[in-house]
Amino acid sequence: MSQTLDVAALAATYANKSPQDILKLAFEHFSDDLWISFSGAEDVVLVDMAWKLNKQVKVFSLDTGRLHPETYRFIDQVREQYQIPIELLSPEREPLEALVREKGLFSFYRDGHGECCGVRKIAPLRRKLSGVSAWATGQRRDQSPSTRSEVAALEIDSAFSTPERPLYKFNPLAQMSSSEVWAYIRMLELPFNPLHERGFISIGCEPCTRPVLPNQHEREGRWWWEEATQKECGLHAGNIISKA
Repeated sequence: MSQTLDVAALAATYANKSPQDILKLAFEHFSDDLWISFSGAEDVVLVDMAWKLNKQVKVFSLDTGRLHPETYRFIDQVREQYQIPIELLSPEREPLEALVREKGLFSFYRDGHGECCGVRKIAPLRRKLSGVSAWATGQRRDQSPSTRSEVAALEIDSAFSTPERPLYKFNPLAQMSSSEVWAYIRMLELPFNPLHERGFISIGCEPCTRPVLPNQHEREGRWWWEEATQKECGLHAGNIISKA
């Protein structure tokens, strides 16, 4: 594991650096212990940038069991294009079976998405990150003004760290806009999820994701039946800014 980092100082220093510079910093300190989180959406940009710096880059994705067929095919397309393994994290069988048995397959429409995301996404991610020193995500400030406007280039992951083991979280794309991400994808002819061509911008699980209308913000297509301030699944719980 790397030495302890001065996160506040590095976050300030790298606040206006390029995504590649932030990734170089991450690889410099964590090398093969850095994991890239790939959601099957436009953060293929993060995979591309990381792969160009380290051909042995480690990538994982959350397989909730409820993704669109297009997303599963896209994940495999990225795996084949870059010739890298993509570790798929699945929910634990017993908690998932208990949830479905007790509440059915669509309880989130009634009870909110937190419980289902907890079983299908948060628990598998916590299991993965418990043995990791650092991870990098594709989250950006423009994805959700209410919850991601303060995303830093580097932070201590408040959701998954423990007092004994800090988890470092890099957000190399934090400053990129959606238009910049898509300019990168088009310029380099990167593969992308075909759902984007059908009006989907932010892509998650099939029952909880829908296309957005012109001039709607991308997060309005996620958990559309809930309040805007609740449009996080818990993967990036540290983003949420208290309004108290």
